[in-house]
Amino acid sequence: MNTPASQLIRGYEVVIGLETHAQLSTASKIFSGSSTQFGAAPNTQASPVDLALPGTLPVMNRGAVERAIQFGLAVGAKVAQHSIFARKNYFYPDLPKGYQISQYETPVVQGGAIEFFIGNTAHKVRLTRAHLEEDAGKSLHEDYAGQTGIDLNRAGTPLLEIVSEPDMRSSAEAAEYAKTLHALVVWLGICDGNMQEGSFRCDANVSVRKPGMPYGTRREIKNLNSFKFLQQAIDCEIQWQIDLIEDGGEVQQATVLFNPTANGGRGETRAMRTKEDAHDYRYFPDPDLPPLVISADWIEQVRTAMPELPQAMATRFQRDYGLPAYDALAVTQSKAHAAFFEAATALCKAPKLVANWMMGELARRLNAESLPIDASPVSAAVIAQLVTRIGDGTISNNGGKQVLEQLWAAGQLCEPPQPVDASFVDKAIDDLGLRQLSDTGELDQLLDDVLAANTKSVEEYRAGKEKAFNALVGQAMKATKGKANPAQVTELLKKKLG
Repeated sequence: MNTPASQLIRGYEVVIGLETHAQLSTASKIFSGSSTQFGAAPNTQASPVDLALPGTLPVMNRGAVERAIQFGLAVGAKVAQHSIFARKNYFYPDLPKGYQISQYETPVVQGGAIEFFIGNTAHKVRLTRAHLEEDAGKSLHEDYAGQTGIDLNRAGTPLLEIVSEPDMRSSAEAAEYAKTLHALVVWLGICDGNMQEGSFRCDANVSVRKPGMPYGTRREIKNLNSFKFLQQAIDCEIQWQIDLIEDGGEVQQATVLFNPTANGGRGETRAMRTKEDAHDYRYFPDPDLPPLVISADWIEQVRTAMPELPQAMATRFQRDYGLPAYDALAVTQSKAHAAFFEAATALCKAPKLVANWMMGELARRLNAESLPIDASPVSAAVIAQLVTRIGDGTISNNGGKQVLEQLWAAGQLCEPPQPVDASFVDKAIDDLGLRQLSDTGELDQLLDDVLAANTKSVEEYRAGKEKAFNALVGQAMKATKGKANPAQVTELLKKKLG
């Protein structure tokens, strides 16, 4: 992969690969019947299987396998019909067995790709694999002075670890890849995507090199649970590695943690331990689990039951609604966005204008208050009615923004909060006095008065000064207190001026 010179950082090319752990949305754990519900009291959701008590045996969760198949089909990967579970051996206090059940040589999902845009530039990141594994428990340090508590509720929680190729060349690219991957697993319903609860977390492998040189030594930044921290951590690590190399040092392979509050909020990465290689884990096939066999019929059953994928939906929106590619991607960023768009478009038959309002005024307000679109104080019907009223000349585009502002505030005051109904659009237009003049006779008389009061501008326009016409339009809009349709004013003025 060639890197543009503009993308180099201090003369170095950045190489990034991500390992993402998506907690699968099953009600029970991957090898036991224990609940996966978040927030239970410590150690109340850990069965004898999760605790690795003698004589217990793991039993594979069919739902976890189906979710892995869904993911493989969604990213265009090969779904292995025969895969192996292995024991990954290492010691940690919250790993009761002393090993983690994972997949090594033969994962269930092999290959595939994630495609996304940054601005108008298309990017494609290849996937190496996605494999099923169990999560470990959790060590609790904050609540115990000088001691560590162990909560094994998470032990055995089903994970799909998604490993990318080192195809990314900037922190922005890595963040956009992670956002796209997050949106996909949530869209499919195989993961709830809750990053605060640890349902979706990323490890970033980062190295730097001079252009054309072999890959540098990578360091792995662990457990990044927000897109902001992912990008910030990678940027910190890049600068740290370049500083070290420029000072004559050598990067050593390591696992590092990111502290976002260090250096006055700029953040820093700090080595936690020397990074292990695969041989350090002494992988070997788990003797308690037979090979995972997935029939072709099962794969087809899963394919048939899958929802329409976001890329397919975006293509359909381009074809059926005439949306540009960028707009189609924006309104299919989630199922809720797509449903909102289609609901509004069905009511007003103006897909491009609906997309514009969703990407503009609506998105600005949702982002400012960190609201998902399905919690919007204004409904799809409101946007449709606004677009309709702008289209039929009842209000101007600026008037539409004022109406949206009032209805947004009204929706937030509802108890319980609920979207404002479209019937309030016309009332808000009248309450705010935004209805444009629709009486052509009244407007005609107003324009005659404006021309009579601005004879100098009329003479200048007729002498060839175009700016004089803009001044007349401004005077006309002032005379109508902004209630006239600017396009109608322009047309009538030109007729009157000959």
